[in-house]
Amino acid sequence: MDKKIPAVSLHGITKTFGSTVANDKVDLDIYRGEILALLGENGSGKTTLMNMLSGIYFPDAGQIAIDGKDVVIASPKDAFDLGIGMIHQHFKLVDVLTATENIVLGLEGKLDLKAAAAKIRSICDAYGFEVDPNQKIYDMSVSQKQTVEIVKVLYRGADILILDEPTAVLTPQETEKLFTVLRNMRNDGKAIVIITHKLHEVEAISDRVSVLRHGQHISDLTTARTNAQEMTNMMVGHAVTLNIDRPAPFNPKPRIVVEGLTVRSSDGILKLDDVSFTANSGEILGIAGISGSGQKELLEAIAGLQPVESGSIFYVEDDGHRQELLQKDPQEIAALGVSLSFVPEDRLGMGLVGSMDLSDNMMLRSFRRGHSVFTDRKTPHHLAEKVVKELEVSTPSIATPVRRLSGGNVQKVLVGREISSAPTVLLTAYAVRGLDINSSYTIYDLINRQKKSGVAVIYVGEDLDVLLELADRILVLCGGKVSGIVDGKKAQKNEIGMMMTRLGGEA
Repeated sequence: MDKKIPAVSLHGITKTFGSTVANDKVDLDIYRGEILALLGENGSGKTTLMNMLSGIYFPDAGQIAIDGKDVVIASPKDAFDLGIGMIHQHFKLVDVLTATENIVLGLEGKLDLKAAAAKIRSICDAYGFEVDPNQKIYDMSVSQKQTVEIVKVLYRGADILILDEPTAVLTPQETEKLFTVLRNMRNDGKAIVIITHKLHEVEAISDRVSVLRHGQHISDLTTARTNAQEMTNMMVGHAVTLNIDRPAPFNPKPRIVVEGLTVRSSDGILKLDDVSFTANSGEILGIAGISGSGQKELLEAIAGLQPVESGSIFYVEDDGHRQELLQKDPQEIAALGVSLSFVPEDRLGMGLVGSMDLSDNMMLRSFRRGHSVFTDRKTPHHLAEKVVKELEVSTPSIATPVRRLSGGNVQKVLVGREISSAPTVLLTAYAVRGLDINSSYTIYDLINRQKKSGVAVIYVGEDLDVLLELADRILVLCGGKVSGIVDGKKAQKNEIGMMMTRLGGEA
């Protein structure tokens, strides 16, 4: 195929949802034999644009051409027939089936699993995948499941591949393996689009960058001729400082002491196994680990929301007096100043009420701290205004029900409320999940302000580069065990990645 003829041409693509314009007359070309990084802030229209290419949405206006010929993509089947495959952030696999069974699921005609497994092995050999066709999905790691998703679209003949945030839950070692495979596919003439927020990965893997802002295509850049600063400025529309401040801890003292903590899930699965550590005031303790390594259970146990099988969790007062938190209910723990800000997949499921407006959702925090909801409505109102202003929450007014806000804006409200509650301990998980780079740096700044004021911050994050810049110390969890605690200023990313997969040293 002539490199001058794009594998995909998008011309004047427009998509609206009610009064919101997600894509506004977007022109974009994608070529075979290249990896294109699609960049933009949250709400810039990246995923919507690719969802139209993969048949999930249909454009309101504009034309799509494949190899120079105009086409109509009205369904995912149309996209597959044109050789387009999209690998989503959230995998669409059946856990009890094997890799082979998942890959052929839904295909027409007589199924020969033995022949299918042989074809899968040949695809894996061609590009460097590591997957056992006969392995059950429930026995696989996150990276293995992702591999199955990629092989599934290749098996069905895709030569135009779209990957949405493919490294979000991978270790550095797994990310590098994925990048090796992507380069092999590019060299084989595939057209590859990667949507990511991680600019250092854009620099490492892509050949070209396309930037969207407010639904419009702003610019195309050759990766080798640009840098993270220029890409960020284009995404945001103005200069942004890409430095996370890390002041030295001032007079750190033990605030939370965890000793021999063991937790099982409701169905008896071991989630935390003999975990011990200390979190100090005026310090950010980062928690690193592959998704599902016990991070959620750890924070919820400290906040009194998770039953504990054995061990102790102490809250240490300024005079050194210890209080055993396991003897207290969540309200009593919150009254000590222990604040939990957890951003799950369902943001409205953790402490926000979708039908209530921003001001009333702020009031829930003061109510939990033991104040009457009937006596003070001014403070929550002012707090809502402050959060909207500081975090640039996009909302018609603070009287707008939270369920009408976008996911990213709901997240800002959740994090902002917890940070504004003057905690002594801030437990925060995935505080910037899905947020654009500008909003993320605002959150980092707010967390550092908490640290400077003497708060003990326990920060669970997915991005190791951010953890290494933000945290003073990093505790690494692997399979519910502590595999090590390292100095955030001295640790290396690969070192932490090895500890996340049991290849590192013991604590």
